[in-house]
Parts: sequence; C-alpha cells; structure tokens
Amino acid sequence: MRSELALLRRVMAEAAAGEGCLLVATGTPAVPPGRPPTVTPGERYERMAARWSSLVGGYDGMVCGCHIHVGVTGHAQALALANHMRPWLPTLQAIAANSPFSLGRDTGWASHRSVEWARWPGVGPAPLLDEVGYERLAGHLVRSGTLLDRRMIYWHARPSEHVPTLEIRVCDVNADLDVVVLLTALVRGLATALLPDVDNGRPPLALPDGCLHAAHAHAAHRGLIGEGLDPVRGEHVPAVLLAERLLERAAPGLAATGDLDLVAELFDRLRRSGGGAARQRAAHVRRGRLTDVVGELARTTAAA
Repeated sequence: MRSELALLRRVMAEAAAGEGCLLVATGTPAVPPGRPPTVTPGERYERMAARWSSLVGGYDGMVCGCHIHVGVTGHAQALALANHMRPWLPTLQAIAANSPFSLGRDTGWASHRSVEWARWPGVGPAPLLDEVGYERLAGHLVRSGTLLDRRMIYWHARPSEHVPTLEIRVCDVNADLDVVVLLTALVRGLATALLPDVDNGRPPLALPDGCLHAAHAHAAHRGLIGEGLDPVRGEHVPAVLLAERLLERAAPGLAATGDLDLVAELFDRLRRSGGGAARQRAAHVRRGRLTDVVGELARTTAAA
C-alpha cells in the first residue's frame, strides 16, 4: 500500500509541476487560493450546492480528509465494528491532526478540517445501530430532506454504500506518508482485535453522546499535544497516553497481521515530532511565513 501511494503521489506531483503547481497533502489550505473553488460537474453536486449554498463556493470549507476502508462481510458486520470502534476514533483523529492553518491564519486548532467539515449535515460520531436500525434511520434522514441521499451519511465510521467496507472518516490528509501507513495499520489492527467481541455478541460500550463529542473536540483542538479526553472514563489525560492505550488495544490485531513492530516504530517517530499540526507550526515559527509552511508540506509530500 505504501508503495502504491508513493507512486500515486509521484505521478500527481509531476502532473502538478507541469501546470506550475505543487502537490501539498494537508487537511486545509494554509494560503488562500487565487479564486474561489468550483463545484465538481454533475447533477448530484449541483443539487448539494443549491441546497447548502452557504457551505459551497466560498474560500472556507475547503478540506481534505483521509478515508480508510476496512473490508467486511456486509452492513451488519460494518455496523457492529463501528459500534465497538467509537471510543477509539477520537484518538485516531488526534494522531492524524494536520490542519492548523486555514486561509492565511493559525486557527488555534490542530485539525481545523474537523471544524469546517462539521458544518455539513450528517457529520459526527455514528450512533449505536444494528442493520435494521441503520436502514430505518438512513431512510428517515433522506425522506425528511435532512440529507440528499445515503452517501451524505458522513458519520466518523459508516458502512460504505458502494463497496463492502467499513469507512473510517476522522483523519486529516497527511503529508508524511508514514503517518498514513500508521493510521491504516492501526485501523486494520483495531478492527481485527475487536472482531472477537463482535463475533461473540459482546455489547459495545454505551458512551454518553456529550462525552464522545467532547473527546472529538479535544482531539481536533490539541492533536497529540497536551491533554485529551478519554470518552470511556470521562477523564482528561495526556493525548499521547490515549494513543498508547489505542496501540495496546490494537496489539492483538497488529500482531495477527504482522504490523506490531512497524506500528511501534512509526508511532515512536510521530510522538517525537508531535504530529503533522506541530510540524506545520514549527515551519511557520522560524520566519513567520505561511509560504514556509507550504514549502515544508510540499517537500514532505514529495519525499514519499
């Protein structure tokens, strides 16, 4: 997977260079574009732009997310896994945080992409659902006009509507390809480790909605720096400790897929750097120039 992603980035970087552009992998644009973005051609996108005009066509709201798919047997298994993964997704979000700058300013967030993206309907933690409950809720959201269609169910973990996967949607795009590999290995390892609980019919933890939302907000605000919120225990602890707990929970699955040593090495490297958001701010503090942030991101993206 790493080799394929590196090849794709290299091809994209060459294509960008041919147009006088740089390929930059980040969650939000540090520097405003020269003109407002256009809506992708197509009847569906045109309907979305018409219905949610305040969210489309402006400089804000330009976000890039990294979606990780895990193969499943069907919607029932995807929903069961999503139910069990809910407590761990804020920590995954913190590890992936890579969007502190947006449109020429430091937003104060590690993942401002999460803030911008949350303005859309259908974004947030997935509710606890079985297959019957999912069908009922999805149908209601579309019939009521809350969402245009089922593809607008933008939960942090959702069953895909077009391929047999569970889709994890909490991560920022990262310039460092090793972070992408780390995130993907963690998602697969965690899913593998949780499958016995799913297969044995163990109920998932019923977390208070407010606590789960707060944990995601902490992750978006701080990333791996400072405190996070444990949604299970309701306590504030260092975000790095929450990440270590995630690695511990995923360890059986990582061992089963042969990824345990790789993940330990990649996480140690990430912990020492502080994560993507910290690296962007470090590039900015040297001379106070956002062009330095873009240059650092472009170099890291191309280094893959």
